[in-house]
This record gives sequence, C-alpha cells and structure tokens, in this order.
Amino acid sequence: MLPDEILDTLQSQFPCRESQIQQLTTFYSEHHLPSPPLLVAHGLTATGKSSIIKSLLELSSLPHTIIRCRECITGRHLLERIVASSLDALDAFGDEKIDRRRYARTENLSSLVVNLQRLLEGRGKFVLVLDGIDKQREAPPTMMAALGRFREVIPNLSIILISSLPLTQALYTSSTPHVHFVPYPRSSLLTIISTKPPKIFLTPPSADKFPDYTSELAAEDDAWLWGRFTAAVYDSLSKHTGRDLVSFRMTAMKLWRAFVEPIVAGSFGTRDFSRLMVNRRHLFQGEEGVLDRIIASESPLINAGSSLTSSAAPLTAKRNMRTLAHDLPYYTKHLLIAAYLASYNPSRTDVTYFMKHTDKRKNKRRVHHAASTGYTKAKHRKISRHLLTPSPFPLDRLLAIFRALLDDPNVPQAADLYTQIATLTSMRLLVRAGGAGSADALEPGAKWRVGFGWEYARGLGRSVGLEVGEYLVGGVD
Repeated sequence: MLPDEILDTLQSQFPCRESQIQQLTTFYSEHHLPSPPLLVAHGLTATGKSSIIKSLLELSSLPHTIIRCRECITGRHLLERIVASSLDALDAFGDEKIDRRRYARTENLSSLVVNLQRLLEGRGKFVLVLDGIDKQREAPPTMMAALGRFREVIPNLSIILISSLPLTQALYTSSTPHVHFVPYPRSSLLTIISTKPPKIFLTPPSADKFPDYTSELAAEDDAWLWGRFTAAVYDSLSKHTGRDLVSFRMTAMKLWRAFVEPIVAGSFGTRDFSRLMVNRRHLFQGEEGVLDRIIASESPLINAGSSLTSSAAPLTAKRNMRTLAHDLPYYTKHLLIAAYLASYNPSRTDVTYFMKHTDKRKNKRRVHHAASTGYTKAKHRKISRHLLTPSPFPLDRLLAIFRALLDDPNVPQAADLYTQIATLTSMRLLVRAGGAGSADALEPGAKWRVGFGWEYARGLGRSVGLEVGEYLVGGVD
C-alpha cells in the first residue's frame, strides 16, 4: 500500500488525528526509507496512541511486534517477552522457521542486545513497540537509557515507546522525536462518537402501521437524535467526570436506552428532542450514568421519572448504596467503633461507660426523670457530641475501649491489632493527629482521630450487634 493510501485509510478510521497520523506515516510508511532509532508517543488515556500505531504498522506491512508492558510482571519477564515476540513476528513475516534454542534465556539488558543483534543480522527494518513502558513493574534502572542507544549496535532496529508522559529526561539522549497525542476537545469527541450512532428502535416499527418509515429515514433519525443527545451528555456529565473518549462513550451508551424509552413506547416522536429532554432530565441530574459497578443495578434509569413513586426508586437505591458499611473483619469493626468512641467521648467518662460493674442506664433514667418534671431552671440546649469535631486519642485508650466492648476480651493471636491499626491508618479511616515527626505509624507518643462520621459508625455497630449510641456521652438525638 502506498503512503498516501495509508494516510487516507488511517484518517478515515481515526478522525481528528490528522497531525499525529501524518508524522507517524512519514517515519514508518516505507521499507526502504530510514526510520528514527527511537520515537516516543505520549498522551493521556484514550487518545488513540496504541490503536493508531498498531493500524499503521499493519497497513505498511513492516515487520514489527507490540509488547504490552503492563502484562509483564518483572523486568526479566519483559526482556524475555521481547525476544519471544520478535521471534514470532519474524516467523510470521518470513518464510523460514528460526531455531529458538539459541535465544532460550534473556537475563539482562546485555543479553537482550546480543539476542536482538543476532536475530536481526542480515534482515531489513524491524519495529519494536513497547506499549505502556512507564507502567512496567520492577524495570531495570538503566533500561530507558539503554533503549535509547540500541540503534548504535543494531542499525536495523527501530523502537517506539508509548507512555502517558514524555520521557525526555529518562532517555539521556538528545533529538529523540516525540509525538504528542493531545486530549480530544469537545468538538472532536462529538465528531468521533457520532460516526456510529446506535439505533433508536432495536426492532423496526411495524410496516403496516408506519409504511413510510424506511430504513434510510430510521438511520437519519438515529444520527440526528444521537448527535443532540451526546452533546447534552457531555455538557451535563462527561465534562466534569470523564473527558476521555472511552468514559464518554460508556456514559452515553449507558443512558441511551433509558433516554429513547418514551420514543419506543410511542409517547414522543423521534424529533421531539426538547420535550424528551424535559421528560428525561433526571438522567442528567443524577450520578447513575457515571458510576462504574461490577454488579449491574436492575435498570433504575428506565422507569425513573414517569411518576413520583418511580422517581424515588433510584434515589432510594442510591441512598442505600451510600449507607452500606464496608465488609471488614469482625475485630476491625470493633477497633473502628472503639476509635469513634475514643474520639467523641471525654476520657473522664470511660470508667462510667466501659467498666463492667457500672450501669450507665441508671444515669439515663435519672436524667429523663429530671427532664420530665415541670421544673426548668435554665434552658440551655447542648450540641450533640457526634456533631462536633473528633478529638485525638492515644493508642492505649483505644485498646482499652476495644477490650471493654468485646464480650470475650481474649482476642485470638490471628487478629493482629497493631497491623490492623496501621492498615486502617493507611486507609484514612484513622488519621494521625500527633507524633508526625516519626515515620513509624505505631509510635507510642502518636495520637489518632477517626476519619469517618456517625452514620458509618452506627452501621458498623449494627453489623456486629452493638448500638454505638448507648456508649456515646449525651446520646444521639
């Protein structure tokens, strides 16, 4: 295929990327022209880097291999994967089978250079693409600098590095070409997503009732309504939560069936966009369209908004999702409850509320009895303690309250309390409030306070059969 034909094909497949496609086509479209020894293609997620480079190399019929670095566990795994994939690519582009016994082991960068030099000796141009090189785990410290100088030893090797950030400082080489894939603006996103509009009617309308509604007219209505719908989705949701192409398309497809439901039911026409926006406005006001879940909800978007009762369903489901407590271990929940009580109860009340021989309910009955009498000397309404800012507490007080909350104070050795406290601190459920000068999370002089509120603490307590409000000074209104 000629370079001009490759350019036209890529621009039709990937619109709004003319500048980047033209640069890459100039470097890698022909076999006999030299290519840069190293090229860096960088840009944010979902900007077309990997797809365009893969399509270009396939159309130009250049011998190449693409390595996804995120799939490699260690640096040695990446090196051996490069050699193995290069062998597979040369077998696919050539006529003879290469003996693989000579390339069985690739332990370090030196052996990688030797194997590639031996493998590509006497051959034409070969392109090695390392996709996501900045995501490689346990990479050798000199790998980036070594990749920049491979061409000095292997003249027919051309390397393309795909990353989310430019790699100028890591390569230690000058004049390395960089192709920047800029994020798509609003106009480009709408242009790309409008190329393949989904259908309004999954099953075509009856030809007896609508004889004039042909397939051409249906395709025109799909494109017209989809274009206006995607613009509304971007302005209301994707502009603030997901501005890349993948998240924008997922949000639009998630809301599309619920948006056209009145049209399918016959309540609105295919061109009644303004009335449809008013009727389906709840789709653009909630957060269901931008939330990702492993388990799909039972389509709360379709029936919502038709009546007051049905419109309350997604709100109730959303409220229930927010109030669910995390599925934490048994003793971890007690640790969090003890931390909450240590933050919101004064230390002088610990004897009253957590000693086994006292009965705090007597004080409650006495307080309610005094309040039931008509004698009110002074009316001073106190603010509930759970509405105030949490106070810091030391570690020994947390463990004392934790032991008092348990029916059996003998905690098994498998429940490592100190490890759980350090883990909860890293999860920001417990926040260090003192002893910040030390790197030890369990410094004896350090203090903590909780990083959650009353609703979460109450949910934790009820999950283990404990009413936290009974141990809170002043109770809960």
